[in-house]
Amino acid sequence: MIEGRVAVAVRKATSADADGLVSVFRSAWQLAYSGLIPSLHLARLLARRDCAWWRNAVRTERHLLVLEVAGTVVGYATCGKSRGLNPKSGEIYELYLEPVYQGIGLGEHLFEACRDRLDRDRLNGLIVWALADNTEARDFYWRRGGRPYARSTERFSGKVLEKIAYDWP
Repeated sequence: MIEGRVAVAVRKATSADADGLVSVFRSAWQLAYSGLIPSLHLARLLARRDCAWWRNAVRTERHLLVLEVAGTVVGYATCGKSRGLNPKSGEIYELYLEPVYQGIGLGEHLFEACRDRLDRDRLNGLIVWALADNTEARDFYWRRGGRPYARSTERFSGKVLEKIAYDWP
């Protein structure tokens, strides 16, 4: 048996990643939120984040990271200062992988890359929000050591969904 290695890397996104980001976003969000977020609202969210949207995000987001496997973008994450609970803390705003790459340890690469960026920004602690009904996300953050810290709600086309903040002090 010949063993091969597949190159896995996390790096800062570039405008050339826009097509890959569209693909990851659409497939990951469909898997995560179909049946949770009302379908029309979800369809609008998916349509809005086209290549132009992602190229702009690459220019404006300080920490937009991509996960590459064998040179193909298969995941992304955004992170920065916490948007509310503790402004001296860091926050991972989004972390998503193509569904076929979920559950095999690659999400941890993105998670740890975000933690490293936030540490370099000298932010203390980490917060991540997840919908309460998104058990896969909640389980992922729990396994990484996050613990429920706060709860809130968000409205999607009239449907109110609970969300949970996970905290790493």
